[in-house]
This record gives sequence, structure tokens and C-alpha cells, in this order.
Amino acid sequence: MNNGIIFGTDGWRALLDTEINCQSVALVAQAFANYLSPEIHAFKTQENKGKGIRVAVGFDGRRCSEEFATAFSEVLSGNSITAFLSDRIVPTPALSFFVKANNLDAGVMITASHNPPEYNGIKFKASYGGPFFTEETLKVEKLLGMQPVKKNRDNVVKTDIMETYFRQLEAYIDFEAIRHAGIRILVDSMAGAGKTYLEEILKRNGCSAGTIFSAPSPEFLGRLPEPIEKNLEETKKYLKENPGFSFGIANDGDADRCGVLLEDGRYLSAQYTILLLNDYFVNMRKTKGHLVKTSSVTDKIKLFETVDRKVIDVQVGFKYICEEMTCNDIAVGCEESGGFGYKGHIPERDGILSALIMAEMLAKSGYGTLSRYFEKKRLEFGSIYYDRIDFRYENEDRTGILPGLFSRPPKKITGFSVLNAKEFYSSRGIVNGLKFTLEGNSRWLLLRSSETEPLVRIYAEANSTAEVEEILKAGIGLLFNR
Repeated sequence: MNNGIIFGTDGWRALLDTEINCQSVALVAQAFANYLSPEIHAFKTQENKGKGIRVAVGFDGRRCSEEFATAFSEVLSGNSITAFLSDRIVPTPALSFFVKANNLDAGVMITASHNPPEYNGIKFKASYGGPFFTEETLKVEKLLGMQPVKKNRDNVVKTDIMETYFRQLEAYIDFEAIRHAGIRILVDSMAGAGKTYLEEILKRNGCSAGTIFSAPSPEFLGRLPEPIEKNLEETKKYLKENPGFSFGIANDGDADRCGVLLEDGRYLSAQYTILLLNDYFVNMRKTKGHLVKTSSVTDKIKLFETVDRKVIDVQVGFKYICEEMTCNDIAVGCEESGGFGYKGHIPERDGILSALIMAEMLAKSGYGTLSRYFEKKRLEFGSIYYDRIDFRYENEDRTGILPGLFSRPPKKITGFSVLNAKEFYSSRGIVNGLKFTLEGNSRWLLLRSSETEPLVRIYAEANSTAEVEEILKAGIGLLFNR
């Protein structure tokens, strides 16, 4: 009995009050506790067998997040599970790293990430510091409502999660190079869980930064907490009016994703950011391992493919990147929405670490500003022609659109032959993504229905802006018979 609770690609996101409230959170927490008991005891290492089950719980700055985190922790405690409850608002990657660093059994983050303010949610983190695999999430879902909720406060321990994360950042990043190069970052925390943490870690290592929209707000000060260009007009304006920064960075609502801006206020597309980051790890950090990308990432990432280094394509959703990072030797994992994960850290996207890597990259490049370095690199990469359209689609047939199209795929799209059609499946075995590879280089169309939001998305890459527009129009026609 799931009481209408259905998990998506990254846990559960739902409307506040009517869907997610203290009662439904307690229901999920009890199912999670029931899941952990037999599963964790069976797989505990000898080192941890005597420690009991231990879970870290964090929360963002949304309405009711701290209340939900406390309620979740009390249910864990009622089931004899130690809950390390964060003593403050924390970014999701800090929670995830705390789980891994302390060899805990799991983590829980109360957040709805980049969703609008009327949403909240729950993310599950495994012992390796990344999202649950699909099959594990479904096991939790099947236990919803199976046992009455038990709760107490006996095993709830208020905990500083941030210091462990800060020490990891200091071990991973060459702050001396950033300081020596005089790199200065503008941070837009988008009134989310990133707060002033990025500025704090930079300043405690002698580097320079400034933060805008640093105080968490349940309403995100009227912006959607997603670091895409249309939501960053205030950030662009600030950079234009306040010269002296090397570049700008914006983190989403729980700071696991980021958007990048040049120092003059121009937005740097996520696709170019992906190329810069992969280039840095492959050619400057000399990191060994394959590269993994979601299906919506530019094909130009294949510039870094060699005999010993593959580019692995997975469906949209960082948990699919996580699966590759935990099972294979992966240097960098990246998604078009601004989520990046790195070898030697956690199999999880991290918007704060990504900002620091950009700063380290710029420091070691010898260029003082990101625009100068990017112009050099763009000549090497070539131009990217890409765009995405999101449609809000509330109709109940949303999950049936793509399976129908999959059964009768087109042979041509805007005059280009379809060379390959690849389907992707949701956690419930329904076709929720179709990618058509078209003749020519870097030319494709991706259609996808979201598992976590009432949205249908259309993505396209081609060889000119006009081609992209035509392919996107064709995608609309395929979906809605227009």
C-alpha cells in the first residue's frame, strides 16, 4: 500500500501539504527503516557489524524541510537506527560525502532540488555516497504502509556534516594555485542550500569570492532554483555592474548542480562547460578512466575518446551515471542539466566542487578570466548547436506518448535519415525516452517524459541553429501530431 506515493528517478518529489507532509514523510521513513534492517544487516562489513545501522539526514531551506528531516530521523530512531541529523541546512553533496566518509549505511536528504517552491521531496543515498539504484528505490516503495510507524528521539544525534565535506574539498582542490592566480568567483546560491559555503571554503584557504542571494528562502526570492540562463538575469546584471570577478557560478536549490557565467555576464552553456571540464581532467589533470554522459549531452565529447578511453552514453538521470561510476573506472560523469561527478570524490553530482574545479582549471590555464580561456578552447572544440524545449503536460496519457511513438518510429526527420533509434525505460519499465541519431555528425533528436515532474522535454543537436530549430519542430510534431 503506497498511499499514492510513487518514487521517481531520484527518490520522491511531491506538492507540499497535499502530498508531502509530516504524515507521508513518516510513512516513507518507516518503509526506509524496514528496508534497511534486513538489507543492511546482510551486507555489513565485519568492521561495522557491531555498530548498528547508521543513517545521515540532511535538509535544504525549503518550507518544512527541517521539520521533515526531524520527523524522518525520529522514525529511524524508533526503529533502533542511529540518525545523524544535520545541525543546519546543507547541500546534498555534503550529505552524500558524509555518508561515504563515515562508512554509514545510508543517507537521506530532504529537498526537491531545482523544483518550484511548492514542492519538497526526499532523496535516498547509498553507503557509497551516491543515489540509490532503481531496484533499491522500488524495494523501499513496496514497503510503504506495510508496518505501523514507530518513532522516538533516543537515537537522534545532531551532527556537523559540513566540516567533513570542507576537508574533502581541501584535499581535492589546489587552493594555492587559485590563490596565486588571483582567481575571484561570484557565487549565486539562488537562495538555496549552497548558502555562503563556497565563499567560506575559498576564503578559509586565502582565496577571493563574493556571494549573492546567499540566505536560503522557501520561495527562492521569486526565481526557480535551477541554474539555467533564463533564471540568472540578476546574476548576469551583477557581473556586468561589478567588474573584477574571474567568472560566476550559480548553484541550484540543493547545490548539487551548477551553471557557469563568464565574467562579463554572458552565460556559458552547460554543453561547453562539459567540454571544458572533461578537457581539464583528461589533458591537464591526466585523470585515467572512461567518460560517461547522459543522452542529452553533446556528441562533441567524443573528441576525448581514445583506444583506452570510451565515452559511455546513458539515459537522463544522474543515478544512471552513478551506476557506471560505481561499477567502472570513470574519470568524469556529466549531464546536460549541470550535474557533474568526478573520480576520487563521490558518485554524485556536486555543484560546489564543480565551481572549485572551474577555478582550479582557470588558475592553471594562465588566463585571468574565463572568457579569454573559453575563447581559446572554443577554437579547439568548434561550435555547438543545441537547444531544448520543455512542455508542461498534465494529461494522464503522458507516459503513453513515447511507447506509441517507439512502436512506429520515423525513417526520416527534417529530411535526414534516422540511422538509429534508441529507447530508454523508466524505473517502471515504460519507455520514457527516445533518441534518434540522424545522418551526419553531431545530429540527433531526443524526446523524454520526466518521471519527477509533469513535463515532456525535446532536445536536439545539429550543425546549425536553423537545423536545431527545424529538428525541435519535428520533435513537437512527432509527440503531438502537429
